[in-house]
Amino acid sequence: MFIEGSLLADYLLIGVLVLVFASFIAGFLDAVAGGAGLILVPAFILTGMPPQLALGQEKLVSTLGTLSAIYNYFKNSKIVWKVVGYGIPTALLGAYIGGKVILAIDEAMVGKIIFFLIPIGLIFSFMPKKDNNITYQPNRKDIMVVLPLVCFAVGFYDGFFGPGTGSMLILALHFLIHMPLVASSATSKIFNLASNIGAFVVFFMAGKMAFLIGVPMVLASIIGNYIGSHITLKSGDKIIKPLILASIAILFVSLGIKYIW
Repeated sequence: MFIEGSLLADYLLIGVLVLVFASFIAGFLDAVAGGAGLILVPAFILTGMPPQLALGQEKLVSTLGTLSAIYNYFKNSKIVWKVVGYGIPTALLGAYIGGKVILAIDEAMVGKIIFFLIPIGLIFSFMPKKDNNITYQPNRKDIMVVLPLVCFAVGFYDGFFGPGTGSMLILALHFLIHMPLVASSATSKIFNLASNIGAFVVFFMAGKMAFLIGVPMVLASIIGNYIGSHITLKSGDKIIKPLILASIAILFVSLGIKYIW
């Protein structure tokens, strides 16, 4: 009995260590190109968490982990604050509604829908970039009409499923709001934090979070986010674009294997 209990404790410890490492990698990826959920959700499910608990746990880790990346971008004046107030309310609302919907819909159907939408993101990622050396000047239509709609749509997706939200926000800000990529990556963290909070409230109220084992994961995510945002500030667009493509490709393949194959 003692041996069985000891082995069980070892397995649990190994599982927690694996999730802590996954949280660090996810935080790093999220700070650079978005997509923490691409790592966290599969990792949580593979260790035995029910899917809805895995989605809730991802919100717990990502919400707090994002704060360190925001701090780093804020310290280096890369966040475009003049636009954030127009997107935060709709990102919160969209994520809250999305979280409510996912708790009531069959997960397999959700995965299939997302799988067929990913190529649209890939098309956006291959579009030619604007000159990132010019000073960004948002126009009135972009920040008052396009931005709130984008934040609501991506926020809904974040609450509805989540993985790839950061990449979608970066691409949307870059191609639809015409921000330089580094500014897009930095500013997207504010909207991503808002959508995370909206979804966090839904999953928390539904009891879909495990706070005790979440503490070391949150700390690892904070460290990963800090390091990732620091590297982004030094390397700029050279590292952002390849990691956006990589994160979208990982999501596309993993969803295809799970829900289509």
